[in-house]
Amino acid sequence: MGWRGGQRCSEGGASRGWMESTTGSLGAIQKMTRVRVVDNSALGNTPYHRPPRCIHVYNKNGVGKVGDRILLAIKGQKKKALIVGHRMPGPAMTPRFDSNNVVLIEDNGNPVGTRIKTPIPTSLRRREGEFSKVLAIAQNFV
Repeated sequence: MGWRGGQRCSEGGASRGWMESTTGSLGAIQKMTRVRVVDNSALGNTPYHRPPRCIHVYNKNGVGKVGDRILLAIKGQKKKALIVGHRMPGPAMTPRFDSNNVVLIEDNGNPVGTRIKTPIPTSLRRREGEFSKVLAIAQNFV
């Protein structure tokens, strides 16, 4: 008997102790989360040995959702980014993405790239004043 989710299960015959998941949890973006840069900026499109990681979330609880700003470590540099999609399911009628998508931005909020390669959620349109330039370079919305 092994353990699964805090309960005993009788699969597999031999005792395996605590069963561990091999996939990452579907938490929202927090420190050390791997992200994917989805704009066409030079820094985001160069191949990298290590994927970009979040090193800080600019909000009170330290968990980033769509529309939050984060600080990335990418190719040995610190860059600010805007979250435009994450894997964790959100409220009703908001899309769930296959990867944690971010767009690189400058300190004043202007996007670094000139085009966003993936669809971004329409929920960002409600907060249009903050992200108007990011919305302007988006190709399509979900």
